[in-house]
Amino acid sequence: MSQTTDFITDLYRAANEIGKLSIDERRRLVGRAVRTAGEMRIETGVRPGRGNNDALRDIEIAALMAEARGSEDDVKAVLLDLAEMIRTLKIVLDGKTK
Repeated sequence: MSQTTDFITDLYRAANEIGKLSIDERRRLVGRAVRTAGEMRIETGVRPGRGNNDALRDIEIAALMAEARGSEDDVKAVLLDLAEMIRTLKIVLDGKTK
């Protein structure tokens, strides 16, 4: 497996075991996922949406709101959204290399 695939697996696992993660672990995982997705978007040539149409920015905002509320369900949703975004970007990047 690739590092990206391993990280996607880690995100799904963390989402399913959200109650076992400390606030700091959640914050680090979300931060890493946002950075990873951002870097992958640059590699694919995907540009941020104009105005309010940027999915990554929406996820970052949702992560901050979830942290402020302390809701495990909200953090879980953010982790799953990021995992899906990274998975999709990986598919695009893998297709570009073929």
